[in-house]
Amino acid sequence: MTSMVLRTHTREARVPEMFDASPSPGQTRAPTPPAAQPVPERSAKQRDSFFDNAKYLAIVLVAMGHSWEALYADSRVLRSLYIFVYTFHMPAFIIISGYFSRSFDMRPDRLKRLITGVAVPYVIFETVYSLFRDHFGQDGETGITLLDPYFLSWFLAALFVWRLTTPLWKVVRRPLPLALAIAMLATVSPAISNDLDFQRLLQFLPCFVLGLCLKPEHFRMVRTRAMRIASVPIVAGALAVAWLVVPHIDFGWFYRRDAAQEMGAPWWTGPLMTLALFACSVVLTACFLAWVPGRRMWFTSLGAGTICGYLLHGFVLKYTRWEGWYDAHWLHSPLGALLVTAFAVTVVTLLCTAPVRRVFRCVMEPKMEWAFKQDPAQQARERQHGERKQPVREKAGV
Repeated sequence: MTSMVLRTHTREARVPEMFDASPSPGQTRAPTPPAAQPVPERSAKQRDSFFDNAKYLAIVLVAMGHSWEALYADSRVLRSLYIFVYTFHMPAFIIISGYFSRSFDMRPDRLKRLITGVAVPYVIFETVYSLFRDHFGQDGETGITLLDPYFLSWFLAALFVWRLTTPLWKVVRRPLPLALAIAMLATVSPAISNDLDFQRLLQFLPCFVLGLCLKPEHFRMVRTRAMRIASVPIVAGALAVAWLVVPHIDFGWFYRRDAAQEMGAPWWTGPLMTLALFACSVVLTACFLAWVPGRRMWFTSLGAGTICGYLLHGFVLKYTRWEGWYDAHWLHSPLGALLVTAFAVTVVTLLCTAPVRRVFRCVMEPKMEWAFKQDPAQQARERQHGERKQPVREKAGV
């Protein structure tokens, strides 16, 4: 239940708050100019290249993993890569989401952004996905139900619930052990309702809570040369283990959708697999982050559009499966797998670009001013800010 730019935080780049890569408390900022000099509005809030790079690379891994689902049955190598990537790609995405949810409280403006940036997109995409499936699909499901997330929309439903619980995790004494205990109990509780994909929501909960617990210095710790060197044998060992266990393991463990009993396993394996997968996902996420560049790259700006890439690539993926694109025999070969992977990377990259974000901003983060009361505190802050700026504007001759 999913990765997460030193550039101007413009209106064009605004995306749902779930992946805001603005500098976090404790990160280095440029010194504040003297009060007599007007500060350009666009320099007040800059994005962090590292997190935008991480988000883009994580969403690329998500798209790659999805593209292999129709091919891995023919290749042990591809199945091994599949479970290796699935061990950490969504956990990395969720950890970053939790990290940027640390400041969430029940303040009216933040609740408004939670509704417009998460709840409304969930309703829209769950509806559109259901209609898309009914028209093109062959999954045997029909109709629209907002309580049963279809395909990728589960993440929005989970993020809405996780973020609402953020104030609770900030006041409990041991948030991460508590979240792990809840996830472990979920794996032995097949009676948990499927509404809002609740089983997956609970089993991925520790990743979100871990993100809430992290501080900027934790990310600096994994971005060292020593960590990059150490990550090489760790990743090699993880790939070797994946190769060894892939014929014997149920892939359902990596999806976190079912309790142990629903997968035909003894109940006690659920808590053990919860701890094992969480440990593996944290270690591999650290290895992944160790190699994420911190400087501006050609793909850095795409990190602002990862939610577009995540939600929209599902339509391409499902359509190609339903229309039989994978039926070609030559695709089920090493060269075919490489071409499919390259296609998936290209598609998700294009879907993260600024033109796509502009087109879908109306559904990704609608303003909906008509639906909300005006916040008196926010209006007072804006008036006070305007009063402070006026003398500066006059002095500057504006």
